[in-house]
Amino acid sequence: MKYHFFLLLIFVSVFGFSQKPKTDLKMIEKDLKNEKSPYNYEKLVFKYKAYPRSLDTIEAQHLYYGRNFKKDPVLTTDEDFKTLAEAFKSNNFQECIRQGKILYDKDPTNLDILLILLKAYDYQKDGDNFIYHLSQFRALTDGMKSSGDGKTEKTPYLVNSVGDEYILLNILNLGQGYTRGSKSVRDGILDIWEKENNKVYIKVLYIDY
Repeated sequence: MKYHFFLLLIFVSVFGFSQKPKTDLKMIEKDLKNEKSPYNYEKLVFKYKAYPRSLDTIEAQHLYYGRNFKKDPVLTTDEDFKTLAEAFKSNNFQECIRQGKILYDKDPTNLDILLILLKAYDYQKDGDNFIYHLSQFRALTDGMKSSGDGKTEKTPYLVNSVGDEYILLNILNLGQGYTRGSKSVRDGILDIWEKENNKVYIKVLYIDY
């Protein structure tokens, strides 16, 4: 059975929207560090790796937004990630998998790394690993989508980075014809994507407290 990567965002876009719990970033940080909390980081990462399809929305939010409080997350400006990106651009998918697995071990909830691994496993026709990481990707993006409804400045979608914002835009099927306006807000930048009478609010988080 073939797993076509170009269908990835279609799969994600039809993935069910869960109930939208309030996203409390300070509480998420507290829970992740509390060894007795059911949302402790180590417990959640174990479940995320072992049973990604079993994650609920609150668990997914803790994992996705928890990257803001993680020590030494993999950044797109890191040399190791740049090397991975070069292998991807060169269509060296075997090398993508080798390097991607190393970076995945360091930062398993990094959407950029997951996307590269998905493309590489799709090219190699490795359906088991493709579906495994797709389940993780879906869980994280479901957590991201559940952060708000994007309809007002008070209820924006929350994303960790500009790169994640564009992943969300693809999931929401927002593209051609939309213009972006931006303004600074507390702990982030609020982007307003507008087309005719439709507006979608997305806040890129810059947490510093």
